[in-house]
Amino acid sequence: MRHFLNTADWSRAELQALIDDARAMKGAPFGDALKDKTIALLFFNNSLRTRTSFDVGIRQLGGHAVVLSPTGGMWPLEFREGSVMDGEAEEHVKEAAKVLSRYCDMIGVRAFPKFQNWEEDRKDAMLTAFARHADVPVINMETITHPCQELAHVMALQEQFELEGRAGLGGKKFVLTWTYHPKPLNTAVANSALMIAAKFGMKPTLLCPTKDYILDERYMDQARKDARANGFDVEVTHDIEEAYKGAEVVYCKSWGALPYFGNWEPEKKIRDGFKHFIVDEAKMSLTDSALVSHCLPMRRNVKMTDAVFDSPACIAYEEAENRLHVQKAIMKAVAR
Repeated sequence: MRHFLNTADWSRAELQALIDDARAMKGAPFGDALKDKTIALLFFNNSLRTRTSFDVGIRQLGGHAVVLSPTGGMWPLEFREGSVMDGEAEEHVKEAAKVLSRYCDMIGVRAFPKFQNWEEDRKDAMLTAFARHADVPVINMETITHPCQELAHVMALQEQFELEGRAGLGGKKFVLTWTYHPKPLNTAVANSALMIAAKFGMKPTLLCPTKDYILDERYMDQARKDARANGFDVEVTHDIEEAYKGAEVVYCKSWGALPYFGNWEPEKKIRDGFKHFIVDEAKMSLTDSALVSHCLPMRRNVKMTDAVFDSPACIAYEEAENRLHVQKAIMKAVAR
């Protein structure tokens, strides 16, 4: 039995095999790989693309999805070991994982951090508890990383660069840029984006306002390890022009500064001073005809201007569509 929790747990060859299978299913979407299988999808946070794409993908492969959420009939869950359950939680993950394993063939988990204490949130406790106690494969549908999103992103890059005659990701400058948002957001997509760019041989650059917005060292170290294995390193810069110059991929995302977890008021004063990090035409003109994308949902004219998002350079819709295909490949790969 194998889980799909993080792309760092899978080799580049294995991930490419998933993408290749996803591309094949994009042309022939229906099959029976999940025939008579039931997959539990646990959503502790809101979702549009993830919920829809998993549900549709399971049906296209002949399976059945059971969608559960704390606001839709599921008991609030406790995940801490040895906890005295005298609070809101009515059930422990141990019981939930064991029971769902007897009903279902796979479990998907979407559980964002609490945004109160990064030392606790970085443990990814809900996901790891399900993986530890379940007797069936567990898939990460976004926690503090978002591996499904980034496979979809790489697939979209490969497809578009092939169409443009610039096939191959190796050596291409990949810029992960922080962008403004009125609220502090999860670092999951940023963590995964930096790691997947390094793993697939791109030259990763992290552009962020200050050192406080540098990502958790766990993901920075993994990205550095993979980048160095491919002959590069991870560049960190706070200089917008330096970052965009010569870029071939621009990926934008907002996230909260880790040192301010649980103390967001001072962080808001900082982020409000960097609204100029928006992805716009002037910045894109510095690139080497870069492709640009965002995981969605995205606030137009806050994170990216209409002119950039609606341009041929933006592959956000292709990336979003590819969520359906890569998740089908993942489910096929881990199905018992």
